[in-house]
Amino acid sequence: MINLLIILQAVAGGVAIAKVGAAFAAASSVFAAAFGISKIGTSAMEAIARQPEAAGDVRSNMIVSAALIEGVAFFAIVVCLLILFV
Repeated sequence: MINLLIILQAVAGGVAIAKVGAAFAAASSVFAAAFGISKIGTSAMEAIARQPEAAGDVRSNMIVSAALIEGVAFFAIVVCLLILFV
């Protein structure tokens, strides 16, 4: 009986740690996505400054790359939210 209580307490404590871990993972994925998109924007502005005639190509590639990073970040946040609430 005592062993069962210890196991139940360990599982209950593990859930809280998992929720903290999921919240930390969601926050870090948001920060990583923001950093990645800011690096893309910085590099795109430098590329446009160096070659203004390629601005259209650089801008379209920047938008596609930012959208892909944002999609991965949304997926990571959804997974973390599922861990939190399920």
